[in-house]
Amino acid sequence: MVMKPMKALLDLEAGMRIVMDAARPIERTEQVTLLEAVGRVLAEEVCASMDVPPFARAAMDGYAVRAEDTFGAGNFSPRILELIEVIHAGESARLSVRPAACIQVATGAPMPDGADAVVMVEDTELDRTNVMVYKPVYPQQHASPMGEDIKSGSCVLQRGMRLDPSKIGVLAALGFQKVTVYQKPAVAVIPSGNEILMPGEALSPGRIYDINSYTLSALISENGGLPQIFPIMKDTLEAAISTIREALTYDLIVLSGGSSVGERDMMVEAVERMGEIKFHGIAVKPGKPTLCGVVEGHLLIGMPGYPTSCLTNGYGILAPALRKMSRLGERALASLKAPMVRRYTSTIGRHQYLPVRLDGGEVVPVFKESGAITSMADAEGYIEIPANVDLLEKGEVVEVLLF
Repeated sequence: MVMKPMKALLDLEAGMRIVMDAARPIERTEQVTLLEAVGRVLAEEVCASMDVPPFARAAMDGYAVRAEDTFGAGNFSPRILELIEVIHAGESARLSVRPAACIQVATGAPMPDGADAVVMVEDTELDRTNVMVYKPVYPQQHASPMGEDIKSGSCVLQRGMRLDPSKIGVLAALGFQKVTVYQKPAVAVIPSGNEILMPGEALSPGRIYDINSYTLSALISENGGLPQIFPIMKDTLEAAISTIREALTYDLIVLSGGSSVGERDMMVEAVERMGEIKFHGIAVKPGKPTLCGVVEGHLLIGMPGYPTSCLTNGYGILAPALRKMSRLGERALASLKAPMVRRYTSTIGRHQYLPVRLDGGEVVPVFKESGAITSMADAEGYIEIPANVDLLEKGEVVEVLLF
């Protein structure tokens, strides 16, 4: 078999449109416990079947009173109330607050009948069974009415929301044990190449460990997917077709290697036979030999074999598609602006993702070459250099997108 050079490269924007159009949000749902639900996407509207709090409660430690009994209180003219009962959080008062009386309450305790406010303990003095009140309160002061937080019947969480810790708290307040969320996309991660071995196996001359399956799987997990690493696929057309067919039970198929121009790269031919090639080769650096295809309705993305190219395109192409499928929405990366530490020459006509780190407030490129995983491991983020820019001058201010 002869080498098959790539056709005209597709620009990044057009390539991303193709990938995103082919990425379909997952419709399947499942029920998970609240602790399992953190970071998941809600698949149902949540409406309250109860008030929160379910009773009027004290918002401070102190004394439940009739507010009118405290009017006129001052440092030199306290109002004196009779202490008739003491209750704690989780307890309910047996007695009602009558005129000129009070009940000692803890924060969160149910408000006794007859009381409409709480005097903070700091504004009182206890003398056996008498409480001297030195500061007046107005009705409802330091008291939370029933349903102040959530009213029964109100819809508090919407379908499509990402469940963060505060939303988990809302579910817990309403008594939920489980919640319905969208399932995570199942992603087949297929390494290829006769030269790679699984980590832990004994290396022999000419062999290297599989890096891409692990960087891609970590990226997939971080962006809402469930990765499954397949056995290393051999460099034959038959193996490629068989493996892709097996992976059609997954929502997304991600391959690393096997889409360049080498005479042993069979991936393009396999996809052509089984489905449709959307593009092969994209005007981005690093990561030119990227493949996008659709096989029986399943999106397939073939990543370059070199680790830096693979992971860079993982951030730029795979992650956005996966976040659409998982319904997480676009990831908002933190960014900052800083000057370049030195001049940097790019490649005109190719959009570049340049890994960088920050040193003394300046941007330092750390890209070594596409085969060096430390090009990414040493980076704190990256800058994007448009295809029509071939030079960044020393001191030029650029925007760094932080990992």
